[in-house]
Amino acid sequence: MVLLFHVSIAQELFLVTDPASNVPANSLGVNVQQLLFKEEFKSGYNYHLMPEVTYELNKNIMFRATAFASNRGNNLITEGGSFYTKYRFYSSDDLNSHFRLAAFGRYSFNNSDIHQEQIEIMGHNSGFETGIVATKLIKKLAISSSVSFEKAFDNKPNYSFPDNFGNDATNYTLSFGKLMYPRVYTSYKQTNINIMLEFVGQTINDNGKSYLDVVPVVQFIFNSQARLDLAYRHELLSSMLRTAPNGIYLNLYYTFFSIKKSR
Repeated sequence: MVLLFHVSIAQELFLVTDPASNVPANSLGVNVQQLLFKEEFKSGYNYHLMPEVTYELNKNIMFRATAFASNRGNNLITEGGSFYTKYRFYSSDDLNSHFRLAAFGRYSFNNSDIHQEQIEIMGHNSGFETGIVATKLIKKLAISSSVSFEKAFDNKPNYSFPDNFGNDATNYTLSFGKLMYPRVYTSYKQTNINIMLEFVGQTINDNGKSYLDVVPVVQFIFNSQARLDLAYRHELLSSMLRTAPNGIYLNLYYTFFSIKKSR
């Protein structure tokens, strides 16, 4: 049973998008995500540090809290945070496959300057996002897709949302993940190697401006608990102002299982 569970989740741990499946019940996930993106209109790089904690109440409901820090002011400063929840409302399981549907929501607050048309409440804008995600696992291949509505607010206390920017958008994602190694499981302590390809897009609802990015990812899972992700995000097309669309991700994740004390 442990090996079957290990195989089923191995290639559903996407980096940029969140699948419909949840982390194990009563587990605590600690994640440190780092982003280094090249500035488009000036020299240098935009660095973001986003530590987060994820807790699953049960197999259907999970919660996540994230903090945001960046070097946009030439020093690494805390800019805000977000709260996220996901509810898995449909699940169909078979021996070598399953299908999941989940609804999710996020609220973020941010005090940094608003410098681009792209709406991104994960590290740039105050606002909220709500949507639905579907994930299908077929043996060693996982396919996940989502659509969501995102709305930006003023970044209080000093930055009002610009009147010439659209303040709400439709987001859409499509992600593929495949387990490459091991070919055959003999122990849950075996290192997993997954490769992924994620597509992330957005359309501003007021003016139709859009972008589409591609994110190739290589992922390593150690002892079924520790995870390392390396990725590069590249802009395929865009009709909106984005100050730093291309860059790399380094993600470090660790899961503490069965943290709920028995009575």
